[in-house]
This record gives sequence, structure tokens and C-alpha cells, in this order.
Amino acid sequence: MTTSGPIRVLVVEDDPVAADAHVQYVAKVPGFRVAGVAHSRAEAARALDRSPVDLILLDLYLPDGHGLSLVRTLRGAGHMTDVFAVTSARELTVVREGVALGVVQHVLKPFTFATLRDRLQQYAEFRASAGGEAGSQAEVDRALSVLRTPRPATLPKGLSAATLESVTGTLRAARSDGRTATAAAEEIGVNRITARRYLEHLVESGRAERRPQYGQVGRPEYCYRWLP
Repeated sequence: MTTSGPIRVLVVEDDPVAADAHVQYVAKVPGFRVAGVAHSRAEAARALDRSPVDLILLDLYLPDGHGLSLVRTLRGAGHMTDVFAVTSARELTVVREGVALGVVQHVLKPFTFATLRDRLQQYAEFRASAGGEAGSQAEVDRALSVLRTPRPATLPKGLSAATLESVTGTLRAARSDGRTATAAAEEIGVNRITARRYLEHLVESGRAERRPQYGQVGRPEYCYRWLP
């Protein structure tokens, strides 16, 4: 059921730095308002008892229990609040369990503001289109597609998704050893400046880190490492 006014969001995240980032992200999206922050399952349950919300941004690994167990408890008590699972968990069994409990989105950490903004905007469109009564199967399909159909991520001008995928694959394959822009360029067949642009994009989006690599004459070259 849709409600008037901004969509109220409860951020549930045990890491204070990540929680602050999520609060700032939500606050920047028109039509959404942060209703509270909780750092544990118990704290989230108390917050929901005090004041209902429309959406929960839920970290799955909480200090006092798994996030999905909180969702299971809420459903058992009759709370039908929508949930975004915001987590580093990549197991598809966890994704399937979340879907069965009514988790409407699964957002993998680390993510950028643009990623969360797009998911929130899709959710807002879904709420707006899900009011009233459907006149046909096509209307039901359209309402669900608003929420489920992925949108291509917006890349900075001059970057291509195909090359970004190649750079990402190279960096992930390197694991903890990392890659310099020169090494990445040789592996994927582009020049060093191009490789560096993509590597810097991964750093800016929180998916990689860079550290100076010393031991050579002249200015040190940066080594880029994928963040697990």
C-alpha cells in the first residue's frame, strides 16, 4: 500500500561509518527520508516497535544475529515492511531465502551512491504503480518489471562497460597482488592511460584501492587491488 509523503527508511548497519554513508545516500534521493538508524537486530526491532517505516536498508551480518532472521521475525509478527538487503553476501541461497521473505532488492557492498539511488528510484516507481487494482495481466507485469528490471549503471563519459568488465576481471584475478596500470593495460590490450582511467573509476566507486609501489627509480607507480 502506498502512503503520502516521503518514503520512511530505517537504516540497519552495524558499521558506524557505513551506516553514516547510507544515511547520507538516502537523504540525497528526493522522496525518501531517514526515519532512524539501528546498529543491531535488537535495536532495529525496538525502532520498528516505536515507529513504523516503509523500507528497511538491512545489513545481513549483524552482531546479534543474521538480518534475515529479523525479517522472519517481522513477518511472523505481521510486519510487511519492504526490505533492501544491503550486504557483502553473494551466496545465491541467501538471495533466494531473502526473496521468499519479501526482500525486494539485494544490493551488494561496496556500492556507489548512484547504485543505491537507482534502486530507490525504482522502488518509488513500483510503489506509485502498485496502487489501486490491475485491469489486466499486462498491468501486473509492468508493475513488477519496474522493480525487477535492472538499469545499466551510468559510467563517466568516455568509459565503456565492456572495457570496465575486462579491467575488473583482471583486477579480481590478481587477488591480493593487485595490478599496476601498466600491467593491466598489457593484459587487456589498451594503453596505460586508458587502463588507469578505469582503475581510478573502480577506486572512486569503492570497488578497488590503490597504493604506491616503491622500489623503482623515479616516481612510484600505483598498484590497484580489488576490494573483497
